[in-house]
Amino acid sequence: MDRAFVFGYGSLLHGAAGVPCRLAAHRRRWGVAMDNRRTLPGYKYFLDPLTGGRPEVFVAFLDAVADPEEHVDGVALRLDPAALPALDARERNYRREDVTDRVDASLGGRVWAYLGLEEARERYAAGVRAGTAVVARAYVEQLRAGFAVHGVGFDTEPPVPVVDLSLVRVPGRG
Repeated sequence: MDRAFVFGYGSLLHGAAGVPCRLAAHRRRWGVAMDNRRTLPGYKYFLDPLTGGRPEVFVAFLDAVADPEEHVDGVALRLDPAALPALDARERNYRREDVTDRVDASLGGRVWAYLGLEEARERYAAGVRAGTAVVARAYVEQLRAGFAVHGVGFDTEPPVPVVDLSLVRVPGRG
């Protein structure tokens, strides 16, 4: 079986063991979002836990963008290559890119990173312009915990409001 790794720089850090490393020529930022007004089979949306209503917001997530002067601290997580299609589906706001040559650890296998899709980056920008981009508080707490477990500093505070949201998983396949 081939050795494969995914470079975790955000939510993938949560609860996973791996090799601390850096992704060169990238920087971490808040930069992708989902449109909470849409229901997509096999995905998710969020409710306001106080009202039970579905806020008309763009929910933001971390991204890694090209920047030749920077690097992103993260963790290379080993995975079975057969698991990649399921991870691709989970990371539907991102594209999987081979970053083996940009990671500063010799892992003996291919390293993938999930980088924001242009349409997900456009949703984030639209939400910022409209004042409707938010970050779920539970996501920020998950990030902080995942970063702490791996000794990686949480260096990317949200530039948009952090709000309480309740996650709802939508059945079906997208």
